[in-house]
Amino acid sequence: MRLLAIETSTEYCSVALWQDGVVSERCELVGQKHSEVLMGMLDTLLKEAGIKVKQVDGIAFGKGPGSFTGVRIACGVTQGLALGADVEVVGVCTLEALAEASGKDKVIAALDARMSELYLAAYEKRDGEWLAVIEPCLCKAEDAPALSGEGWFGVGSGFLVGSLTPTPLPAGEGLKARYGAQINGVDEKAVPQASAVARIGAREFVKGNAVDAALALPLYLRDKVALKTSERPAK
Repeated sequence: MRLLAIETSTEYCSVALWQDGVVSERCELVGQKHSEVLMGMLDTLLKEAGIKVKQVDGIAFGKGPGSFTGVRIACGVTQGLALGADVEVVGVCTLEALAEASGKDKVIAALDARMSELYLAAYEKRDGEWLAVIEPCLCKAEDAPALSGEGWFGVGSGFLVGSLTPTPLPAGEGLKARYGAQINGVDEKAVPQASAVARIGAREFVKGNAVDAALALPLYLRDKVALKTSERPAK
């Protein structure tokens, strides 16, 4: 099976090709220029593999959470390519992709969501599959859901976020203070990448969880993406 993967939810742009378990990938730090470089990266990746997009069996994409614009780009390009190639798609949560790439079995994945908030989930690998112990959510570091047990590994830019209450903490100390000794290590520089999206996507295709290209939809955890915190209605 050949599976193309796209991940553009952060300032990095990455694409990958999964071929019967062998993954090739291209990844670049592009800031806000995903729309300018993504198609060129895909074209180069496919040329290096000696195949055309119509020869892939499916497409996996990072569906979010993450940058509003970046996630929309991944969904839109995935839909266009999948419709042209007449293949199905799988959306992969960017937080699960972080966990997949970590090499650990118990992972707290968090991305900086701006406005002193973060996107967070916790996963535990059981029998080769990820179980969401904390489902993806939007929260402040000090309000992150409780976890049981120790031996958790933290990944992602959310671990660079501070906290405001009950005692203000500087950048990088918010989640560390929230989970304390439950965390045995942190990689705050980790970003979701297409290679991890491809591996998760391949498992989902095998399980029959692929969907029509029209259902390549983003995962938004913030309802009012264009409003400041003070402008969003109180819950």
